[in-house]
Amino acid sequence: MPEENYCFFQGFEWNVPTDQKHWLRLKNVIQDLKDIGIDNVWLPPACKGASGPEANGYDIYDLYDLGEFDQKGGKPTKWGSKEDLLELSKKAEEVGVGLYFDAVLNHKAGADEKEKCRVQEVDQENRTKDIGEPHEIEAWLGFHFPGRGEKYSSMKWHWQHFSGTDYDAGNDKTGIYRILGDNKYWSSSVGDESGNADFLMFADIDYSHPEVEKDVTNWAIWVVKQLKLKGFRFDACQHFSERFTNEMITALEKEFGKNSLFLVGEFWSGNVKEMLEYLDNMKHKFSLYDSPLVNNFSQISTTEKADLRKVFDDTLVQKRAGSAVTVVMNHDTQPGQTVETKVEGFFKPLAYSLTLLRKDGYPSIFYGDLYGMKGKHPEPPACGGKLSDIILARKLYAYGDQEDYWDDPNCIGFVRRGTQEHKDGLACVMSNAENNQIKMAVGEEHKGEVWTDVLGWQTDEVKIEDDGYGMFPCPGTSVSIWVKKDAPGREKFGKFNSDIYATV
Repeated sequence: MPEENYCFFQGFEWNVPTDQKHWLRLKNVIQDLKDIGIDNVWLPPACKGASGPEANGYDIYDLYDLGEFDQKGGKPTKWGSKEDLLELSKKAEEVGVGLYFDAVLNHKAGADEKEKCRVQEVDQENRTKDIGEPHEIEAWLGFHFPGRGEKYSSMKWHWQHFSGTDYDAGNDKTGIYRILGDNKYWSSSVGDESGNADFLMFADIDYSHPEVEKDVTNWAIWVVKQLKLKGFRFDACQHFSERFTNEMITALEKEFGKNSLFLVGEFWSGNVKEMLEYLDNMKHKFSLYDSPLVNNFSQISTTEKADLRKVFDDTLVQKRAGSAVTVVMNHDTQPGQTVETKVEGFFKPLAYSLTLLRKDGYPSIFYGDLYGMKGKHPEPPACGGKLSDIILARKLYAYGDQEDYWDDPNCIGFVRRGTQEHKDGLACVMSNAENNQIKMAVGEEHKGEVWTDVLGWQTDEVKIEDDGYGMFPCPGTSVSIWVKKDAPGREKFGKFNSDIYATV
């Protein structure tokens, strides 16, 4: 089989319209995504959320309701009906695009009934520190799923299936309450954020309970079969049991084959050592989003004439490239959301070129950067509408040996020399200051060729000298991506339609 560069697409942003047409839109553009080099799509949480058709799905109510049952205000989720989701799955399979499912497994929300249980209130800053004495509360912990009944799963959830909750309904008091009972405590195989990272929000699932372990594992196998999934994105993975995650993955491998599913966790941390420790604890092939790289992009983009050569310092892609999903932005870092990490607009073409055109890491593309963002902080597509061309350049030309030209702190470049199957290669130059240029070697086999910028921002032509070198210019605070003028595929650039909302 020919070698190919792969990347995946985060198929949503936080403010996608609540019109239940998102699955239809993705179905209508999935061929366009495939054509520019997107091989897999990360779906938003497709399960019914507590706030029903308004829910993005992270306030998870029923794992088994993919927009099929009349619960929480209707049948469809915000994204659409299960029928539409199955049609998207069918279309994705036809065009050769895999689907990754956003699995929200840390908590549940929107219980159907209140239940009494004994709890110990704990310090919100240190979950291992008790406040006051154990006492009884009434909490929303009874999940009966009246709209679904026992279809797909007969399990009903009660207080004993949870390790904590954040609301005492009997006294109308918010806090963090550790649920008491035989062999109950916070999980010991989680991060140490706030003393113990087990509790994040809502009703915290207790993965030491055998009924919980069995039901969630069965769900994971069920949803892969329902949607013909190629992978999972695990939401807030450091907040629920590593032990259970490993055991669930073992069950998935037994059912579908080892390494048959791509697995990536959301572990938002600026400490790459902490992330490496988590990966070491995972006994399976597992990836994490490279949040330290996002932090570096943010710091460099918001600092005048920052040193571009430090962009990969202390990042996951530098320390363990095979486990790094490189990302520029996602739904959590978009304006108005939870993670305070801003990558300035001018820097996004540089950042995406660094993630897409270099040899290390598995790049993730953000919906809001490709199609624009709605809501209170609307933004047009990033990179001046050229992000699709950077993705396409990866698919067609970013192959072979890589050589860096990183002598200037404010103007760096690299070349990819190509391979037997992808002979053309490319040269990339970027600046976070003034116009600049770098003399780089693309190889003597290219002598006499004329190279141009696929983005069209730099209008010069570069003729490759007999020694294989060319002088490649770059506009100020921008990037240029150079490829042979008549290389196969050059006619495909500039054709992408970013108006996804006109498709439905």
